[in-house]
Amino acid sequence: MLKAKVLLVGPRESGKSVLANFVSESTEGIGSYSPTQGVRILEYEKPSLNGNSKGTGCRFELWDCSGDQKFETCWPALMKDSHGVIIIFNPELPSHLKEIEMWYSCFVQQQSLPDSQCLLVAHHKPGSARDTENLSLEDNLKKRLKAGSTEIHEQHPVSPCPAAYLVQCEINALSE
Repeated sequence: MLKAKVLLVGPRESGKSVLANFVSESTEGIGSYSPTQGVRILEYEKPSLNGNSKGTGCRFELWDCSGDQKFETCWPALMKDSHGVIIIFNPELPSHLKEIEMWYSCFVQQQSLPDSQCLLVAHHKPGSARDTENLSLEDNLKKRLKAGSTEIHEQHPVSPCPAAYLVQCEINALSE
């Protein structure tokens, strides 16, 4: 069985833990906000990467990294041996849009991770506007990174393909 380490990074209160819980099917902390202290590691297995029962399986480690920059001294240790990075942000907060380049620089460029192993995810809080077409992202990042958007509620846990974007990033990380 293959093993993949995928980092979920981005500004505070962007929804990293919500997405990590959703993808790993964890119920930890559902319904309440509690800032991640340093990092939280969730493990799960995907029996087959290609959808049929005969494919190679994978054990994933999702590293739900705190968005608090007071943990910046820990970032090199978190990045060690990672296969992919998912940068998550709340598109309705202008401060998050300004921070994306910093997260990309620190977690993708500094470890020379190919852009194909990075995903940019606009995570919408339930009930918010979903305009991801007109985000004022750096043109550099728009052209280089795959991007997606998610919205996860407790009553309706899936909106247009959040899991598909995340799993695709993980599969790309393994195939590089």
